Amino acid sequence: MVVGRQAGRAYIGSFTAAGGAGVLTAAVAPDTGALTVLGATDAVADPSYLALSPDGRMLYAVSETSDGGVAAFRTEGDRPELTGPPVPVGSAPTHLALYGGHVLTADYGSGSVTAVQVRADGTLAPAPSSELRHTGSGPHPQRQQGPHAHQILADPSGRWAVAVDLGTDSVRVCAFGEGGLTLHREVALRPGSGPRHLVFHPRGDRAYVLNELSPTLTVCAWDAVEGSLKPLGELPVLAEAPEGDAYPSEVVIAPDGRFLWTATRGPDVISVIALDEAGDAPSLTATVPCGGNWPRDLAIDPTGRHLYAANERSGNVTWFTIDRQTGIPSRTGSVEAPAASCVVFD
Repeated sequence: MVVGRQAGRAYIGSFTAAGGAGVLTAAVAPDTGALTVLGATDAVADPSYLALSPDGRMLYAVSETSDGGVAAFRTEGDRPELTGPPVPVGSAPTHLALYGGHVLTADYGSGSVTAVQVRADGTLAPAPSSELRHTGSGPHPQRQQGPHAHQILADPSGRWAVAVDLGTDSVRVCAFGEGGLTLHREVALRPGSGPRHLVFHPRGDRAYVLNELSPTLTVCAWDAVEGSLKPLGELPVLAEAPEGDAYPSEVVIAPDGRFLWTATRGPDVISVIALDEAGDAPSLTATVPCGGNWPRDLAIDPTGRHLYAANERSGNVTWFTIDRQTGIPSRTGSVEAPAASCVVFD
């Protein structure tokens, strides 16, 4: 695996309504990847997902409440400093990303994507500049009665914003211009699959969609010039059919594109998926315990050596050292983080 730069700090999001401390700042040990919590702020309710500015000086957080909001923090010191009240967005935002001079949020409750302008000093404009509402539904009687945007991210080329919608079994490719957010193309996935999160291959020509309502991974070809996504096949992320609930939550990829890792709540495992050179034929090679209960998020540190699981219900973040030959993570530590929901690195 390619080894990149060493992270200096990590930020952990959590659900304050479930006893979380809000946004936690942690130091990252250079050799082991161990986390040491330095401080926290509960200035925003339920900051379940976080994103850092490219220079690491600003941290953005959704407020996953029924009203919905997005907030900006300065990262100086050991306790993130809120720069202003959360900006209203759609209901129950679950994810956010920086794109086109804006913070985009994926609003699960309202089934929309919202854009809030980032000002020159990194703070947020007081109101959204654009909103793109999804439409449609799926066959699941409880989870797919309407659209549920679950993730928004920029593609590797920076040309497109890609929204993953669990409620409509689709991925939407969006553009952003003077008219705000516009839909470029909607790509249908298997009905009832419930796509949750997507990750791009470092090479930029493949994408992998993790499905929550069936524990599978959909392999897609990605054309950044055309802004097109083409499903190629689907792979189970569990070795056997689960006996009870099994809800995949997150997928991350190695910096060199050799391995993928997925987390699944219920069995509470991390799956190791090896990729061939083309990236079209992934194979499940191992599953390991996540080190807690209900792994809501996975993250890989900038060095590519350590993998982290945010375990929501057991209230901890565990870290693993990745075997460079097999991709199998070995648990090496844990830190208490009640209602943990995500981890990001500067």
